[in-house]
Amino acid sequence: MDLTPVTLLVCLIAVCLSADNTGVKARSCADVRQFYSGKGFTLNGVPQSEISGEHLRVCPQGYTCCTSAMEETLSNLSRRELEGLVREAGRSVQASLNAQYRSFDTYFLELLNGSERWLEEAFVKALGTLYGPNAGILRELYAELRRYYRGAALNLDEALDEFWTRLLERLLKASEPAVAASLVSDEFLECASKQTETLRPFGDAPRDLKSRLARVFVAARAFVQGLNVAGEVVRKVSQVPLSPECNRAIMRLVYCPHCRGLGSIKPCSNYCRNVMKGCLANQADLDTEWQNLVDTMLQVAFSFGTEPSMDVVLHSIPVRISEAVLHLQENMEHYISKVLQACGDRGEEGTQSSVSEEPKKKESTVTALEYKPSSSAAVRLEVQVTDVSSKLKEMQLYWVQLPWALCNSKAASGSSGDDDCWNGVTKARYLPELMGDGLANQINNPEVDIDITKPDMTIRQQIMQLKIMSNRLKNALDGNDVDFQDTSDDISGSGSGMCSEKFCVRGRPPVFGPKLDTPKLDAYGPENKRVKGSGSRLRPCVSLVFLLLLSFLLRR
Repeated sequence: MDLTPVTLLVCLIAVCLSADNTGVKARSCADVRQFYSGKGFTLNGVPQSEISGEHLRVCPQGYTCCTSAMEETLSNLSRRELEGLVREAGRSVQASLNAQYRSFDTYFLELLNGSERWLEEAFVKALGTLYGPNAGILRELYAELRRYYRGAALNLDEALDEFWTRLLERLLKASEPAVAASLVSDEFLECASKQTETLRPFGDAPRDLKSRLARVFVAARAFVQGLNVAGEVVRKVSQVPLSPECNRAIMRLVYCPHCRGLGSIKPCSNYCRNVMKGCLANQADLDTEWQNLVDTMLQVAFSFGTEPSMDVVLHSIPVRISEAVLHLQENMEHYISKVLQACGDRGEEGTQSSVSEEPKKKESTVTALEYKPSSSAAVRLEVQVTDVSSKLKEMQLYWVQLPWALCNSKAASGSSGDDDCWNGVTKARYLPELMGDGLANQINNPEVDIDITKPDMTIRQQIMQLKIMSNRLKNALDGNDVDFQDTSDDISGSGSGMCSEKFCVRGRPPVFGPKLDTPKLDAYGPENKRVKGSGSRLRPCVSLVFLLLLSFLLRR
């Protein structure tokens, strides 16, 4: 037997084993240990040098510095960190919406309170002796307007009709004693109130005031409701937990490079975005209805400055009331005559009233008010509308730009990083194409395995809430206060991920707002800049030995 080939084979095996042992000693896990302990984890069980990676369930199964326990720990950490970043981004949007709410609410109530103060100051002189007995009714009107604006279950038209009815009763009872004696019956007063639409005792003032107040108050109430609903949607959606498939993808994206000794290498940009688009696919389906809501709120905000502007309408309340009282006082006898004809004499003794058959216009003791809007008031309204509009526009593309924002500071950037980045397996170019937005577009996502037939129900319910609020705002633009019922059970047709050209966002540079202050996943923070790694190296000895052994057997 020729021992030369056998001897050569044994020598090669010895040399390869010797070289391999030398390589193992060179591939220390010191950097990974430093990184792992820096995260606050114990080093018990953490390898001193690389080990075989057959035990890994998420990361590539090459030589590694991570045990199964480390992989599970880092996987849980990556999930908590991403969920924290999504909540942080959501809190940023919520804070912006809350700030807009406080700003508008303060401005609107200042206008309303200013209108009431002016009424109280001016009416002492304008109404004279009529003000004192009717001051309570006037204060109640403003209280009702505030309750309506705050969202109370109150019909604005009915509240205004009730105000005019009560004011009419008070003014009728305050007329001449002879007339008042004929109007003591509640039945008569009820009949008189029913004739208001026909006889119009206050002239055109009530109708004009109602149309103006309906336009402003319905829009203002819907606007603050829209801000609140938007903030609540962001809060609930930001708390939706990540799926197990997303958790695996995030672990592979963030911490598997460390296990492979590539801790200093950033992920490829499209790789990161595909992971985030897959993880946040359901959230991206909010985009169409979110944009509809923001668009409608912008229209409502613009309507506040449309003539007559909001500040003019609110300060016209005292003006219209003074005009109404003046009209009634000047035409009191004529009005009472018409009411007696329609309702009959309802005096206690059943006798005819002593009202003259040919009523004359009575000299008025009431002075009509006039409001002259100041230029500063107009400027302040313009600033208010401009500010709230700019903030809303900043967050209009929030849901489809969230994946981009989360990857901006974490992924490799520029063409120089295309071949020098982590692609989920090793340090190399990322070849798959960038996925679209929304659940339906993730059917071929190579990084996150998603069942597009099973959308997240919490997010679908929030899509319906956005749709309901948008419809309410659209009706508010016409002065219609419509309370839509929540039909969140019927959600099969909304937010499917399909989008029109108007709303689709494909590869546009993110203009994210409110700004997230460059959110980062901790794995690529400054504390890890010193972490180096050689990565997985080729081991040709095993292949060489196998080929030599095969050659030897064939020769036999």
